[in-house]
Amino acid sequence: MNFFEHQDKARQNTQQLIGLFALSIAVMVVAIYIAALFLFRLAPRTWWNPGLFLSVAGVTTIAIALASVYKILYLRQGGSIIAQELGGRLLLPEMADEQGRQLLNIVEEMAIASGISVPEVYLLESEQGINAFAAGFSPNDAVIGVTRGSLQHLSRDELQGVIGHEFSHILNGDMRLNLRLMGLLHGILFIYLAGELLWRWRVRSSSEDKGLPLWAFGLALMAIGGIGLLCGRLIKAAVSRQREFLADASAVQFTRNPDGMTGVLKKLQQMDSRLITPGAEAASHMFFGNALKPSFWEDMFATHPPLAERIRRVGGLNARDLAAMPSPMRRPSHSQDGLTMGFAGGGNSTAVTPEQIVNQVGSVAPEHFAHAQALLAQLPESLRLGVREQQSATAIAFALALDTENPQVRERQITWLTQVQPPELVEKTLEFSREISQLDPSLRLPLVDLTIPALRQTSAKECQRLCKCVQGLVTARGSLSLWDFVLQLVLWYRLQPCINPASTTTVEFTSIEQIWSDCILVLSALARVGQSQPDEIAYAFRSGVFRLPGAGQQEKPDAPVACNFADIKKSIERLRLASPKLKQALVDACAHTVLLDNKVTPSEADLLRAIAMTLDCPIPPFLNSQRGFPKPKQSSAK
Repeated sequence: MNFFEHQDKARQNTQQLIGLFALSIAVMVVAIYIAALFLFRLAPRTWWNPGLFLSVAGVTTIAIALASVYKILYLRQGGSIIAQELGGRLLLPEMADEQGRQLLNIVEEMAIASGISVPEVYLLESEQGINAFAAGFSPNDAVIGVTRGSLQHLSRDELQGVIGHEFSHILNGDMRLNLRLMGLLHGILFIYLAGELLWRWRVRSSSEDKGLPLWAFGLALMAIGGIGLLCGRLIKAAVSRQREFLADASAVQFTRNPDGMTGVLKKLQQMDSRLITPGAEAASHMFFGNALKPSFWEDMFATHPPLAERIRRVGGLNARDLAAMPSPMRRPSHSQDGLTMGFAGGGNSTAVTPEQIVNQVGSVAPEHFAHAQALLAQLPESLRLGVREQQSATAIAFALALDTENPQVRERQITWLTQVQPPELVEKTLEFSREISQLDPSLRLPLVDLTIPALRQTSAKECQRLCKCVQGLVTARGSLSLWDFVLQLVLWYRLQPCINPASTTTVEFTSIEQIWSDCILVLSALARVGQSQPDEIAYAFRSGVFRLPGAGQQEKPDAPVACNFADIKKSIERLRLASPKLKQALVDACAHTVLLDNKVTPSEADLLRAIAMTLDCPIPPFLNSQRGFPKPKQSSAK
């Protein structure tokens, strides 16, 4: 399955989850009804009382629903809330030890390789077991949590396997499903908590109470809540087990290193993976390994497959299996069509088809991972350190907006920046601009992503001010270049978790008719990039339009429509609400528009990746073996 099929599968699992949740509520309603019969001394004389049953069903359903809705709304704050509930602290580069810095480097490498923003990393300092989790609603707001025990006991390759496993959950839509599962099951757990409350009030009951005392009814609710807890475990197991196998396989596919994953799983057999935090029960389905204390019930209702089976599946992969693994990079060897900007594999450029672009969404190949490692290793030290510090990251964002070709335009931008920013920040911006001017243009987008964790540490107001300042620099230029558009679009999208943390995207559009005009607008922008002649622009535009489903039944303009940054931004906001299948069709149409002339210019690559990432469809970096990284000596000497 590709990225979009995984997203559809996650939606189907959500529907299955709701069905199992409704069934669990029905079981609990019946159990509470029977307890109420004894409470009011109606049983065993009678077992059916319609009025009582309706009252119990109504109160129970409303209580569970309210508790679930409360938790779901609470979780809308994002994965950082879960990390903090589990005892995690945000791992900042300046406060990290050697083990922490290694973890941050691995996360950065994987993020650049997969084309998503660098997730925030939380360290569960008090947890000595080997475990990790990923949480969030989309790849753009994901966080990763890792226990201290993982840093202490795992090698770099093993830790890389764990992070690759968690990135699979990020890319395959598992995180949103896990958060919904946590929210819904909180309602079932509420019954147990209500019973516990009544049980603690038992001292208030007297021997003169008629019928069953409240404390006994509370004990019954706790027992019924225990049934709900088991139902919750069953739901978690039904949803999570196969996805853990998939995440293990994806981690191996990302790194082509089964020994790393096997080593982790074998250490889990010998050591402990459980957590001591009270929140482990609610989040047990989100972890890399079993987070709960082993028991008979845990073995029966485990959220994770047996370790022996996971080891057998991963450890059974040999060199031939790895070579046979589907790779979005792979292409038949007889193809001789080289692109100006192709995907590098083993040092050889290969042609790229639109189908490969679609298959690469949400995927990571070893070539991309090696590219990310090389990028981080070759960045000048000033930039490498600057992306991790808040003020320097802001200066880098400003530097990326400065013109590097026209001195007059650049001077006009600097004059404007001096009027709105302090002198030390302007000076840093100019220093970073000189460094960035020596880099390959294809490294600009990864550099933006590297700054995001530091930029998100500011307030929502500061993030908005940053975006407005970048817009001001673009305005001072006097015209909107393609890179200006891409930079504004990516910064706006990446900083959304900070600017509007409670916002989440849900599917609202399932037919192409609902988003047709938005698709036309986006394809119009792409067609104008990389083409100079009107007939070539029109041909590229029509090639993309006819890839859209139902194009024959829709009204199609002969030429691209006029559009600006504001129009495209509004269209992309609507397209983010489309179903995964519609997003797949749009990405395919975009790829056919861009790749029509058998060349991918840096501008086309930037815009294609920017549009795809804002649709929550991350595309890995475009690689080119003919254009290497700048040498450190050259970049540092400037």
